[in-house]
Amino acid sequence: MNTHNQDSSAITRVLEHGYFRGIYEGDISVLGAAFHPDALLFGDIKGKPYAKTLEQYLDGVANRQSPRDSGRSFKGTIISVDVINSIAVAKVNLKMYEFNYYDLLSFHNIDGRWVIVNKMLTDVEE
Repeated sequence: MNTHNQDSSAITRVLEHGYFRGIYEGDISVLGAAFHPDALLFGDIKGKPYAKTLEQYLDGVANRQSPRDSGRSFKGTIISVDVINSIAVAKVNLKMYEFNYYDLLSFHNIDGRWVIVNKMLTDVEE
């Protein structure tokens, strides 16, 4: 049995059905389920430092118009997933509103479930 492929597939499902879907729909219950409750988020947006707890991040998502409801384009792309034992890193690209985000998402397999434990993000000009 090749657990590395199974783990990569499980992480891909979390990204597509939890992370991307939750952001696109603005559904914080779906989005929040992709994260560990103590996850932290760091990075920069338009050159400004960004640091939030998961609770702060989800509150921001809940209080903005979702990409789906705005009618504007949204695209989430998985660039890579690297798994080593019970840890993994996914590199993804999110294009929404006027942003072109690159996220590095740290995953940990806790009790048989892959969850995001850290999100690092940056916004780049195209």
